[in-house]
Amino acid sequence: MRYFFHIGYKGNQYRGWQRQAGVISIQETLEENIGQVLKKRVRCIGCGRTDAGVNANQYFFHLDMDKSPDPDLLFVLNKTLPKDIAIIDIIPVGDRAHAQYDATARTYQYFIHTVKDPFLADLSALYLVKELNLQQMQEAVALLPRYSDFRSFCKTPDKHNNTICKVTSASLIADTDAQHLCFQITANRFLRGMIRLIVGNLMEVGQGKLSVPTFERYLMGLEQPKFTLYAYPQGLYLAKVTYPFLDIPSKLELPTALSQLVFND
Repeated sequence: MRYFFHIGYKGNQYRGWQRQAGVISIQETLEENIGQVLKKRVRCIGCGRTDAGVNANQYFFHLDMDKSPDPDLLFVLNKTLPKDIAIIDIIPVGDRAHAQYDATARTYQYFIHTVKDPFLADLSALYLVKELNLQQMQEAVALLPRYSDFRSFCKTPDKHNNTICKVTSASLIADTDAQHLCFQITANRFLRGMIRLIVGNLMEVGQGKLSVPTFERYLMGLEQPKFTLYAYPQGLYLAKVTYPFLDIPSKLELPTALSQLVFND
């Protein structure tokens, strides 16, 4: 029997989702803890990779079990797992359902604060800038759904079969003083490093170091952006994953300084 596990995690202590030798990952931590509780080796198949330090307030993985889980399994696992990983629900699905390949849309949010705040240090990316041109940034963001080949915003383009992504929405919102910002983007898929490269260049636009036409030339593939403009990982959240058979909210609450910026497509 196959089950989708609906989870969320704070990623600053992990080297991303994917199990890797010699480092701690979300996948390995889950497999070790679930295996200990079920008294058997398990393999958790995730909905995608997240980079080191990246967060997820909604993530799904699937797991096959021989029988229906004990009603207390959710409670027991949450007591066993570290405090920065939470299992929200365990959902029965069809035996052919796949957490990665069946996902039709993913939404990411990237949070930025421009005034130093120790309580947001691990939850949002600090950019100490005096002033940002939000109008220019929003004009650049509005260009994203108009293009489909994001090769210029991929860290390892040659490792992908193709670099085509269908972006269905992209927005940027800020509070009154532009001390807290949220960039949100939804697409059918994302490339490695894509969002952090986009955000890094958007920050250059906001500071007047990069023009909107040049940003568009990157999208057109006419110029290559600088890979040094790779935004910090802690500001990035996988916020929502949608399936034809499953479309539910996260249920995890962000800190007030961040949640007030969250908006729906």
